[in-house]
Amino acid sequence: MSVTACLNEIIMTFSVNKKDLRAIILMMLLTITTSCTFSSYEPRNKNNICQIFKEQKQWYQSASASRKRWGVPISVAMSIIYYESSFKSDARPPRRTCLFIFPGSRLSSAYGYAQAIDSTWKTYQSATRRYGADRDDFDDAIDFVGWYCHKTAAECGVKKNDAFRQYLAYHEGQKGYLRRSYRRKSWLVKRARQVQKRAVMYARQLNQCERELRRRNSFCIWPF
Repeated sequence: MSVTACLNEIIMTFSVNKKDLRAIILMMLLTITTSCTFSSYEPRNKNNICQIFKEQKQWYQSASASRKRWGVPISVAMSIIYYESSFKSDARPPRRTCLFIFPGSRLSSAYGYAQAIDSTWKTYQSATRRYGADRDDFDDAIDFVGWYCHKTAAECGVKKNDAFRQYLAYHEGQKGYLRRSYRRKSWLVKRARQVQKRAVMYARQLNQCERELRRRNSFCIWPF
């Protein structure tokens, strides 16, 4: 069936005149295209922050807004998200096994891009008054990471650009970091160094392309 025939059928079915129908369709298209993103989006090249932001303009806008609000470098926040979820919106911890066969409960309630657990996410929502924030929404997730690193800086004295120590506190919590619980976890210290290394790489890449990203139009325009 052609597009025209399909539209005519809709008009006849729902008794909508053509002018009203065109307005409805236009509003729907604008709603979809202005966001220019889907929560299920996953970058093709996760090793290049410039490529990530060029593919998904809204992500750069969200990352930039989080940096402006919390003072945490984009490179640090993006590196943390990479190692927490690999940029998967619906990421969850693996399940335990029951009798070595049957799937059991998950290791924690962590979910989404930032792998925030239920209780910490609720604290974030309350503290920032973002009660509608969702963990599988990149805009909310990167704002959460900025907020959490800001808290770590205030409570633990860790510099916001110190990806290594920020990640230790992100994983262990501020109290755990102050108790130095990470000292008993060599794998975590190794992971934190990987976070630091990737943050340096992302910062170097972003330094080369951010001017171009800023020049790009903030909104996607549907090609009518």
